[in-house]
Amino acid sequence: MLSEIEIYEYDEQWSKSFRLLKQVIELNLTDLVIKVEHVGSTAVKGLGAKPILDIDIVIKSYDVLPAVIQRLEKIGYFHQEVWSIEGREAFGRKDTLTPWDGNNTIWMEHHLYVCNQDSNELARHIAFRDYLRSNPEAVAEYDRIKRNIANRATDRADYTIGKTDFITKILERAIGE
Repeated sequence: MLSEIEIYEYDEQWSKSFRLLKQVIELNLTDLVIKVEHVGSTAVKGLGAKPILDIDIVIKSYDVLPAVIQRLEKIGYFHQEVWSIEGREAFGRKDTLTPWDGNNTIWMEHHLYVCNQDSNELARHIAFRDYLRSNPEAVAEYDRIKRNIANRATDRADYTIGKTDFITKILERAIGE
């Protein structure tokens, strides 16, 4: 079976789309969140990626999670407990207009997570992103690895597993610095 995973060249539109999504999210959760972070490959200039944004909403504590879930539901997201892991709550979108901004905006595909500020998952996301942003050689290597894996992967799980060694190596460097 041929891979269904396509890696696109880096696109400046990814950052623009993130900033617009961030504005809508912050407007609706302003008093509940510390910050909204663009993480994952689309957050690294020059890195090829699947055109899907990864967004981490950072909260101070899990005490506010019920209110965050309620507010996200009001703008079209739903909590995906089955995809959530310790330190990272996953959210799905009801439709392409999510988050609902009153303007019927069709948003770029994205994955939305809510992380406690002390979450290990958040720390890993930020460390990996920041390491790549400051190491062009690592970006080039990761880009090559991702494209190679995408060409031979049979599904998304295979693709994800194929990237694990590189990600682990970078996190050891990034967190060890």
